[in-house]
Amino acid sequence: MTPTQSFPVVPTGDGVTRQVLSDSPELMVVAFGFETGGIGALHSHPHVQATYVESGRFAFSIDGERFEVGPGDSFVIPSGAEHGCECLVTGRLIDTFTPRRTDFL
Repeated sequence: MTPTQSFPVVPTGDGVTRQVLSDSPELMVVAFGFETGGIGALHSHPHVQATYVESGRFAFSIDGERFEVGPGDSFVIPSGAEHGCECLVTGRLIDTFTPRRTDFL
């Protein structure tokens, strides 16, 4: 096994950064850094997404259902579901996508 290339940290606005950690055509792992008050705007995509909260506290919305998550929590966002979040306490999310998000490369 060889390590994947190093990807840059990309500011995405609204107090959020994104860094691809690893990828293949079938799967991608991405870290999102959030400042308190940072917003992950409501959006949807055809990819299945799994999110793990590495640190911080977040209020999420998935298809209109709102819930809060903290360190160690994880959940799956179905393909096509409208979702977004607000960072309540500075933190980092680790997201996996299948298939990969080519728009992040």
